[in-house]
Amino acid sequence: MPPREPSPRRRASKAPKAAKAPTAAKAPTAAKAPKAKGKAKVASVTDVLASLRAAATKHTLEGMQRYGIPSDGAWGVAVAEIRKIAKAVGRDHALALALWESRIYEARMLAAFVDEPALVTIKQMDGWCRDFDSWALCDTLCFHLFDRTPHALGRVAKWSGAKDEFVKRAAFALLASVAQHDKAAKDEDLLACLPLVERAATDGRNFVKKGVSWALRGVGERNAVLHAAALALAERLSIDTSAAARWVGKDALRGLKGAAAAARVTRNTAKGRGLSTR
Repeated sequence: MPPREPSPRRRASKAPKAAKAPTAAKAPTAAKAPKAKGKAKVASVTDVLASLRAAATKHTLEGMQRYGIPSDGAWGVAVAEIRKIAKAVGRDHALALALWESRIYEARMLAAFVDEPALVTIKQMDGWCRDFDSWALCDTLCFHLFDRTPHALGRVAKWSGAKDEFVKRAAFALLASVAQHDKAAKDEDLLACLPLVERAATDGRNFVKKGVSWALRGVGERNAVLHAAALALAERLSIDTSAAARWVGKDALRGLKGAAAAARVTRNTAKGRGLSTR
């Protein structure tokens, strides 16, 4: 809400005021201490939830439904608004845990932006991953939080064999995110994940196969060495006996052979590292 307008001033009295007696000059006062920069953290999860509720719209909620995001437990807050609230709140691990426990979709999305990666545990990652019920929640947590933790590649290996569709997607959304964001990730560690990609490529479930293709393209765009390995795998998959694997291979090939991917590979190879988008 905009701030309230100040009250109108009272009219001055018509009667002339008596002249004031001259006073001694005031001694100079000490300079005021500068106010601390930055915004104060929101005090409680109750306040944060109230901010989310105030930003919700019916139009956004209806749009979520069109994109296959479950509306149960959702209020209809745009991601841009969630990120504004996250910026005002700042990093707060305890708050992130409380937001997740609320089971509200937007609160869980917000947790991705306010949690502290260094404090995220394997147990927390596994628990939150089991709660994923949409591609949006899965991808946001992997792309903005889980890939910054020291446990990321270990979770890729663990989740890649899961039966649950969104847990399995999380493995490959996380691999794609690490390949794109983690400057310290070693080529050999990412190459070791390609057999996981190949094994999962035969899973025909929509969100899994799209995640697998994303991971293959993400690894392949990191540098020339990884591009060659990813391209070779995509070629093999494109002629596989499995329809799902063929889809993954052909989809990945379109990306890996594109001009945009070639430019990224050249740039990243010259820099001697992966993508730097943060």
